[in-house]
This record gives sequence, structure tokens and C-alpha cells, in this order.
Amino acid sequence: MRVASLLPSATETLFALGVEPVGVSHSGDHPPAARDLPTLTSTVVDHADRSAADIDEQMREVDGAVYDLDEDRLAALDPDLLVTQATCDVCAVDASEVRAAAARLDPEPDVLALDPHSFGDALDDVARIGAAVGEEAAASDLRDEVRGRVETVRERAERAVADEGRPCVAVLDWTDPPLRAGHWVRDMVELAGGDPAFQPDGPSEPVAWEDLRAHDPEALVVAPCGFDRDRAVDAVDDLAARPGSDEIAAVVEGRVYAVDGNGLFNRPSHRLVDSLEALFACLHPDHAATEPGDRERIARVDAATSSVRADGG
Repeated sequence: MRVASLLPSATETLFALGVEPVGVSHSGDHPPAARDLPTLTSTVVDHADRSAADIDEQMREVDGAVYDLDEDRLAALDPDLLVTQATCDVCAVDASEVRAAAARLDPEPDVLALDPHSFGDALDDVARIGAAVGEEAAASDLRDEVRGRVETVRERAERAVADEGRPCVAVLDWTDPPLRAGHWVRDMVELAGGDPAFQPDGPSEPVAWEDLRAHDPEALVVAPCGFDRDRAVDAVDDLAARPGSDEIAAVVEGRVYAVDGNGLFNRPSHRLVDSLEALFACLHPDHAATEPGDRERIARVDAATSSVRADGG
């Protein structure tokens, strides 16, 4: 089967199931082999070395589609199946555009539109992708492996909560303006032994700075959508410059984490279990199997200076 993946998370899962797509989205960068495949999408927004505020302004000023689909290249690849998403209209090509493009191809490929809104939905999509590409057994094995790791975190989190309680948590997937991370993140905070009250039960949404201050999180996780860890460290500046930031409990206690949002949290693939394990390490480091200071993906930040703490990545 010839599969074109217009969604980075789907590309990750396809590779994990042993299926190499014939084409991918411009942001498909995992596994590394995905970077060598033909790209089928592009964006009018310039993300390179731009601040969160600059990128947000560009998004607001776009007149028309944020993402473009190269239909000529798509037709040349002659796919049997297109995998896309319907979850977020600022994350990838809109599913309706993909269906319209598919209808113009001859022969017309099938379209699988993923629409996860919870942690469970994201894991269930492994089976949906597996069924669509005829790799049901591989999908079942992958899902069993992931569920085993989730259960390990759940058990450790229960012990941690019994010992320490649930810390007050805030996870942001943008900083200027601040956005509290939604969809599957609320589930992940609860599974990891944190208080999920700050996270919306739905899509990510703007949050007033005063509301964030009033929530006074004991742990603050900054995972900007599409940013790697180093750019997430820079994004902490957006928060540190705001009034009263030095009074937030997470800042006072040195529990501000800058996270590779591009590789963790933002993509609803089977790799969300990596994000769950990382989050648990941030919330309950004494009970985690590994320290939260993964130098490639997580940094504990001194929010007063935006410097990476020597003991945290």
C-alpha cells in the first residue's frame, strides 16, 4: 500500500508499524528517515528563529489557508491512502481540503482523518492506522507495549500521590499569548499524578496571565507547539517578563520545565507515552524511574534568569 501522511504524528506511527510513507508533511521529522521523503505540504508562516509573539501575529494575519498541499506532487506519488487530521485547523492541512484533493485524483485514494481529543483517543488511533494499512497485528503489539508503560506510570503515580499528594500543575503549549494545553494533556496530568484542573477539557485555549498567577502552579511545564527544547527555554522569557512571575510557586521552588513541545506533548501519536513518562518525572521526580533533566528534550529552568539549571538538564 502506498500511503501519504500529511500529519507528523501519523508518520511516526506508520514507521513504527513498519510502513514507510511515500510522502509526508513538511514538519514530519521523526523518525529521522522521514526527513528524506518527498514533502507534500508547506506553510506561509515563517517559524525559523521567530518569537512566539511574532509567529502568533503571522498566524492572525494570514488571509486564506495557513497550509498548502502540493497536489501535483501528490498525484505523481499515486497514493492508495491519505492520512490527515481534523483535530486542529492551525496544525495541518484541513481535512476537508484533503478530501477535496483526493476526489480530484484518478484513481481516488482513501482518506483516513484522525481526530483525537483525549489520551485514549490518541492510543486508539494506532489501531485505526493499523487497520487502514493492513498491519493489525503490529498495531496490536504496539498498543499493548504502550499500555504497559502507561500502567507502570499509573501505578507509580498512585504511590506518589499517596505519599505527596497531587501538585498543582500548569502546562502551556504557547507563551505569547499564553495558551493552556488541552485535548490529551488534561488526561496526562491526571495520569502522571498532578492536579489537572488548570487544563481545559477540550482544545487548547488562551488563559489570562492573572488567571495563571491566581492558579499559582507548583509545577509549570512550558511545551510550545512546534518548538524544540532550546526554543522552549527562550519562550520562558515571555513568562518571566510578566508582572508577578517571580511570585508563582513553581518559579520560587525551581520547578519550571522547558520541554521539546515538537517531540513531546504536541503530537498525538503512540509517542505520547514518552511525554507521559517525562511529565511524571517532572511532577514526582522521587518516584520516577528517570530524572526529568533529559538534556535533549527537557530542561529545568531558573525562570528569573531563563538559564538552564545545572541539576535539571
